Amino acid sequence: MYTYGPVPSRRLGSSLGVSPIPPKTCSYSCVYCQLGRTNHLQIKRKRFFPREAIFNEISVRVKRSNPDYITFVGDGEPTLCEDLGWLIKQCKYRWSTPIAVITNGSLLFMDDVRQDLMGADVVLPTLDAGNSRTFAKINRHHGKIDYQTMLEGQILFRKGYTGKIWVEVMLVESLNDSEQELKEIKSAVDKINPDRVYVSIPIRPPAESWVKPPSPETILKAQHILGSAISIAVLESGDFGLEGFVNAEQAITEIGSRHPLRYKQALKIAEIFSTPRVVGQMVGRGKVVEVEYGGEKYLLPEHFVRK
Repeated sequence: MYTYGPVPSRRLGSSLGVSPIPPKTCSYSCVYCQLGRTNHLQIKRKRFFPREAIFNEISVRVKRSNPDYITFVGDGEPTLCEDLGWLIKQCKYRWSTPIAVITNGSLLFMDDVRQDLMGADVVLPTLDAGNSRTFAKINRHHGKIDYQTMLEGQILFRKGYTGKIWVEVMLVESLNDSEQELKEIKSAVDKINPDRVYVSIPIRPPAESWVKPPSPETILKAQHILGSAISIAVLESGDFGLEGFVNAEQAITEIGSRHPLRYKQALKIAEIFSTPRVVGQMVGRGKVVEVEYGGEKYLLPEHFVRK
């Protein structure tokens, strides 16, 4: 499936996710990624799947769910899909639903990537560092991307883009949460001049087990330094769109592969399908693995490997 949800989003409300790329295909391998380590580290854009098939599935889901946003997010970096611009145009032509793109922002130095995103209503790039040293430590970027190239790409995109840009800064304890690091991030953010800045923390089990969120006091400090940034350091709430799933196990597996589920969320899905025991059965068969993070119990699909 190329689409999932709608899922409850802390920034976008009811968000219909669209993944036009294979799992764990990205230009970064961020230490905090909720989808685990990147298997295919690349910057070459390509057509991974038939674009008509992706669009047809979006069409079915939009009719059934009426989401607040159609969100291209991917199981990695969505701008690696060379059909992204075509998909955005088709969605804009067909529906009035706003289009969002959640991207790490690393490929915005490419002319074709910037052009593809011009049709989106909101673009949400990531900026986790204010210097090349921290950039390498936290985002673990492809060798052909350097910090200055990434930042200049985001600045250049801002100059030509008429939609909304909401920059997200993901804070990781002892990596980018010191006062000096935050001031350097602030300097970089000011060069982009986004419409909003979000401060986020890892709330789901990360790619690296040593990754920890900063303290509440540090989050408040970051909001102040970054200039009235909006904190989304909370768990999302709301229901998941379950249309198109034949049973609870399929729904939990498909949604959880893109949006790792808390145990309580998986149990609620199972109850909707009137099969409350299926969660325990999936754990027993090893289809999902229980992982505790931040005081919450999560169910991760079996192919998520975190060591």
